[in-house]
Formats: sequence, structure tokens, C-alpha cells
Amino acid sequence: MRDHLRAGVAIYNAGHFHAAHDAWEDYWLELDSGTRDERLLHGLIQFTAAVHHTDDHNWEGIRGLAESAANYLADLPNDYRAINVAQIRAYLQMVATDPEHVERVTLPKLTHENEPLLPEDLRFDASAIVAEVYAEEFGYDEQIIDKAIEYARVDLDSEQATSQFVTFVMDFARDDANRGIIFQRLSSAVGKREHEESDVEGLFD
Repeated sequence: MRDHLRAGVAIYNAGHFHAAHDAWEDYWLELDSGTRDERLLHGLIQFTAAVHHTDDHNWEGIRGLAESAANYLADLPNDYRAINVAQIRAYLQMVATDPEHVERVTLPKLTHENEPLLPEDLRFDASAIVAEVYAEEFGYDEQIIDKAIEYARVDLDSEQATSQFVTFVMDFARDDANRGIIFQRLSSAVGKREHEESDVEGLFD
């Protein structure tokens, strides 16, 4: 769960509010309803939805999301799972009372272990989740990203000193400005690796 939490926090803090929930949603759907972890992720998902919809000025919709999110987080410890739950809960309670509050105050950062994470702060496993989320969010070929992550894990398991796939996946997650170029290079590297594998396939059968 830690990597999913950190990935979503970093995506949110990078300003991609809609995408943030995708880092949590698949994990959340597997949890039993009403557990602390389920309520935390449910609350965070609705919190990011409320923030995402501020551009629509749909105040009643924002109020409803804020109330619901605050309720999910209501009984959790203030720093549950090392997330700044108390700060987010207080913000949601103010927005539920006055939805236009979102336009008058600075949006709170999400923190994990007291750190307002960004994608560049993440290690590989959390970065891989961010890469998968961004591929879906921004319309990149998700199969290429999944294959690059697979090759990166193979390289990590074999304890290679360096891996272009680890580098490409992490750069894809981190570099908004150059993501398109990074994807082109990553795609080329995946194609080359697949070609190399096909060249030796069946030779020793």
C-alpha cells in the first residue's frame, strides 16, 4: 500500500488532481469496505475529486464531495498511514461549510512521512505506478509502459549495475516537459529488447 499512497500523493502535489485517484483506486477496490485503509483511500479519492471540480464552480457538487470525504476520514488518526489526515480533514470540513473557500485559500499539499512528495522524490516501485497512471491520463500506449516496467524489474532482479528501462520509467514519471520525447526513446528501447528476445527464442528447445 505504501507505494500506491506515495504515488498518489506525488501525482496530486504535481497538480494532476484527476490522475491522482488512479494511483489509489485499483488498490482501494480490493479492500474490505469500512476498514481504516479503505476509508483512507476512499476519503483521499473524494478529496482529489472535489479539488478537481473546483474549475467547474459546481459548488453543490464540491460541497457533497467534501462532506463525504470528511466523513470517510472522520475517525482516522490524525497521521494515519503517515498521511496528513488532520489537515486534509479540516480543509474538507471548511469546504463543506463554504465551498467557495477553495478559491480563497491555498490548496493543502498532501504529505507522507511529513514530506510533500513529488514524482522526483519516489523510488522505482512508486514511480512505476505514476508512469502507468500518466500513460492512461495523457494517452500514451499503456502496453509499452507496462513492457518497460517489466523489463526494468527483470534488470533490477538480475542486479544489473544500470538499466535504461529503470531510467526511462522514472524519467517518464518525473519529467512533464519532456515526457513525449522520453516515451519515444522508451518505446524504441522496448522494441529493440523485444527484437533481441525474438532472435533467441526457440534456439535451445
